Amino acid sequence: MSTKTASSAKHAVIEHRDQLIASFAKGEKPKDRWRIGTEHEKFVYALGDHHAPSYDEKGGIRDLLMGLQRFGWEPVIENGPDGANVIAMTGADGSLSLEPAGQFELSGAPLDNLHQTCAETGRHLEQVKTVGDELGIGFLGLGMWPDKTRAELPIMPKGRYAIMLRHMPRVGSMGLDMMLRTCTIQVNLDYASEADMVKKFRVGLALQPLATALFANSPFTEGKPNGMLSYRSHIWSDTDPARTGMLPFVFEDGFGYERYAEYALDVPMYFVYREGTYIDAAGLSFRDFLKGELSVLPGELPTIDDWNDHLSTAFPEVRLKTFLEMRGADGGPWSRICALPALWVGLLYDDAALDAAWDVVKHWTMEEREALRSSVPKLGLDAPIAGGRRLRDIAGDVLDIAHAGLSARARFDAGGSNETGFLDPLREVVRSGKVPAEVLLEKYHGVWDGDVSRVYEDMKF
Repeated sequence: MSTKTASSAKHAVIEHRDQLIASFAKGEKPKDRWRIGTEHEKFVYALGDHHAPSYDEKGGIRDLLMGLQRFGWEPVIENGPDGANVIAMTGADGSLSLEPAGQFELSGAPLDNLHQTCAETGRHLEQVKTVGDELGIGFLGLGMWPDKTRAELPIMPKGRYAIMLRHMPRVGSMGLDMMLRTCTIQVNLDYASEADMVKKFRVGLALQPLATALFANSPFTEGKPNGMLSYRSHIWSDTDPARTGMLPFVFEDGFGYERYAEYALDVPMYFVYREGTYIDAAGLSFRDFLKGELSVLPGELPTIDDWNDHLSTAFPEVRLKTFLEMRGADGGPWSRICALPALWVGLLYDDAALDAAWDVVKHWTMEEREALRSSVPKLGLDAPIAGGRRLRDIAGDVLDIAHAGLSARARFDAGGSNETGFLDPLREVVRSGKVPAEVLLEKYHGVWDGDVSRVYEDMKF
């Protein structure tokens, strides 16, 4: 989730709806300026007893943040009812932020190639492990806490989270699980034009269930198998229907910036940020805000900052800001962090690959896309797709397309290797026929002898 990393500069008031649409057009970039932004979350746990550290405890989350200053990270302060708190860090590699229960996230810098992305990931993980070893804390690469109840988890002192925690139970049964008990990997990618955005959005949305399957890594809840391979993905099915899902309108004729803006305007608000404070606007309408009729700020009109904040509170499988976010993957171990951007860069950043990927999915009906999205958390690569086939029947072909796209990009490291090697963890999933969650379940029923705590050793960073 987004973090305010500085006090917002004053922006002009939104006076015309065209300004909302123009905010997306400002993201357009020529191909030579397309970049890769990778975000990855991990669970933080105490090495001694596996508890989730609180913000304030000795050796807890605040100490972790502050310990990273030695590597050039600078604190971001948020004022709350209990005083000022460090809630994020900024540096050359992007920003470090806290998810609601202390899940630790790197939102990486926009980078040119996957070699840089993986080097950034490596720097980050070595830094947090260095500090973590001193504090007695470790980091776990999974899509969901394997053994924690909601009540066992701390809450981080961030203003927007207090609002969301109050609101989530009003609109779904699993929103609190999403906030407190899950981790993800995401990739942010650029587009050249509105038409390019539309094509990438459609391919990304249609194939997002494949990413969910390949990265499915959350088969345990409160110490037992939960019947799913990606419970994290299942959680989104009853989090908040007004701001989640597969967005059928994306595949309709005429889809573009304006239609996405209309969708976003229909997403209920969470908050407005003013003078360092989050004002609770949960359930209110941004359309009313545009008319100066928002009940919590009567007579006031929104700025582009308010619009950008609001866009960050929609949670579809693919999200549009001034870039496209691919949002379908569970958190996972080090090697898989680099594999997700490899998949999407290979598919979306080469014209021939993008066309080939669209050819795979363009004939699917909306009903077939929805059925795939609904079944993949439980069935993984065995989820049904159009034509009586299963997702595993196209997985290898899609990876071949991504491989060709990465080869065509011709981005080489110092040793002369291109970017295709970053797909290897996904090739292994397809070769073995087992998604990560199925491997964990085999261990649970085998060498772990039903002891989920063994996951801390197997899946630690």
